[in-house]
Amino acid sequence: MASSLPLLLLVLCSLTEAEAQLRVFNLRASDLPSNLVGTTDGYVEVFCGPGSLGKTSVRNNNPNPWWEEDFTYFQAQENDVLRLEVHDSDFIFDDLLGVCQRRLKPGSYEHDCYLEKGGTLHYAYTLG
Repeated sequence: MASSLPLLLLVLCSLTEAEAQLRVFNLRASDLPSNLVGTTDGYVEVFCGPGSLGKTSVRNNNPNPWWEEDFTYFQAQENDVLRLEVHDSDFIFDDLLGVCQRRLKPGSYEHDCYLEKGGTLHYAYTLG
């Protein structure tokens, strides 16, 4: 049986020292605004640098949603911009409730971000 050590060494050598694993988790919001149709159907899109890490599920009719999804990115670098966009899902087009942006630094952090159209996004990230 062939050893997997050469493959592991190749993978490790291909990574630069500045690249690290980013984990974004514990996404929740509070006091999201209502609109003419009713309570917010919120979701969050997550970006790191120019790349999209994905989006959460939609939490229907909930001004204080909590999302179970975690997002991981293996090529994050210190000072990359983490961007979280909070949207209200609608039939015709989705409304952008606010954008949270932060330059990444190594370690684990929890943040609150006040959204332009009302409400607060709470989230945590680890870069290491």
